[in-house]
Amino acid sequence: MSTLDTTLRIFPRLHAPRSWRLVERNIASSRGAWLVFVSGFFEPLFYLFAMGVGVGALVGTVDVNGEAVGYREFVAPALLAASAMNGAVYESGNVFFKLKYAKTYDGVLATPMTVRDVALGELTYTLIRGTVYSIGFVTVMLAMGLLESPWALLAIPSALLVSAAFAAPSVFGTTLMRSWADFAFVELCTLPMFLFSATFVPADTYPDVVRWILPLTPLYHGVELLRAFTLGNVSWLVLVNIAYLLAMTGVFLVLADRRLAKLLLK
Repeated sequence: MSTLDTTLRIFPRLHAPRSWRLVERNIASSRGAWLVFVSGFFEPLFYLFAMGVGVGALVGTVDVNGEAVGYREFVAPALLAASAMNGAVYESGNVFFKLKYAKTYDGVLATPMTVRDVALGELTYTLIRGTVYSIGFVTVMLAMGLLESPWALLAIPSALLVSAAFAAPSVFGTTLMRSWADFAFVELCTLPMFLFSATFVPADTYPDVVRWILPLTPLYHGVELLRAFTLGNVSWLVLVNIAYLLAMTGVFLVLADRRLAKLLLK
C-alpha cells in the first residue's frame, strides 16, 4: 500500500466529505450497469428528434413573449429540463432498493457516516448523473445549432439545479414507499408535468385552470429557467425560478434527512 493510500485511510476527513464515500461506493457499483445509468438521457433525446425535428417542420415557429421562435429552439430546453428530472427520479429506484432490500444504509451507518451523510451522498450522486445527462443533451443541442445566446453557458448549471430540485423530493418520497408498486405514483406525478409544463406548447395556450396550476410545479420553473437562458430571453423572472428550485431542494433535503433518521435509527 502506498504512502498516499495510507494517509487517506488515516485522515479521510481531510481530503473529502464523509458523504463522498457513499458517492464513491455508488459509482463503483454502477460500473457494470452503465447502460442503465444513461438510459434516462435517451427518452427526452428521442422526443427532441421526433417533436423538434419532425413536428417542428410542420409547426414552424411559436410565439414566445411576442417573438417568433423556431419550434426546435422552443422544445429543446424543455426536454433538457425533463432529462435533468429523469436523472433524479430514476435514481430513486436504486435508493429504494438499497433502503428496503439490500439494507445498504445499515452497513453505512456502522461507519462514522451519519444519516445526513447518506442523504447528501445520494443527492450528490444524483447530481453527477444529472450532469452526465445535461452535458450530453447540451452537446446535442449545440450540434443541432440550437444554442445561439451567450446566456446558454448557464444551461448546464441550471439543469443541475433542476436535477437537485427533483433529487431531494425523490429521496424523501422513496422513504414513504412500501413496495415497487408505489412507483406508479411517481409516474403519476412526473408524466403530467412532462406533458403540461409548457414543454411542447406555450403556457398561454393552456386553459386558465392549468395556467394557474403550472407555477406550482417544479418542472415548469425548470423549463422556464432553461428556456430563458437558451433563447437569451432573460428577465427578473429567472430569479423567481431559481428561488423556487432552491427552496424545493432545501425543504425536501431536510425532510429526507429526518425521514431517513426515523427509518434507520429506530
